[in-house]
Amino acid sequence: MYLGFLDMNAGFLVIIAAMIIGLISRSMVTGTYKRFSKVSTGRGLSGARIAREILDSYGLANIGIQEIGGQLTDHYDPRNGVLSLSSGVYKGTSIASVGVAAHEAGHAVQDAMGYSPFKLRQKLVPVASLGSQMLFPLIIGGIFFHMTALYYLGAALYGAALLFQLVTLPVEFDASRRAVVYLEKSGNMTVAELTGVKKVLSAASMTYVAAALASLGQMIWLLLAGRRR
Repeated sequence: MYLGFLDMNAGFLVIIAAMIIGLISRSMVTGTYKRFSKVSTGRGLSGARIAREILDSYGLANIGIQEIGGQLTDHYDPRNGVLSLSSGVYKGTSIASVGVAAHEAGHAVQDAMGYSPFKLRQKLVPVASLGSQMLFPLIIGGIFFHMTALYYLGAALYGAALLFQLVTLPVEFDASRRAVVYLEKSGNMTVAELTGVKKVLSAASMTYVAAALASLGQMIWLLLAGRRR
């Protein structure tokens, strides 16, 4: 009983630690983005221009680039082959704008080159979404109706959501790596500007690490709670 209590506390500690890391990482992303969004690149190329150059360098003229609203809402949609950049990134010529645009273009390159983790993540999207939505209804239902199978079904579905979070890590790190490699080879940025890009992308990557840790902590807690039933 005592060991079980310690195990449950350990699960809670992982979740709490992940929440703290998440808050810190989000603050880092916001602060770093704001800082480098005020620093223009020497060549004055916009995020949209950089993204277009990266895509064209891989022969991806078929990938469209569109401007969307919001802040840091940038994403690549493999379903329609469109790269969506927020207004600040699309039009912006700052270090932050270029870094974010290059990163998102990296996802389009991953898709085109058949990067395995990217493909796996796309396949996990439906079940991960279902797992996140159905977790608590199934868990609560399992407890209320004393149905262990229902409880573990919720845990299994959430396991898919956890796998999605874990697979997301190499996908995001690789997209940032591709962005930096291109910018280094293109000669569009100075060493100081590239350092800024790396800081922006590193801060953003921490949010994915925090999300994965939070999901892992919750999964551990669910399994431990189920063992005590």
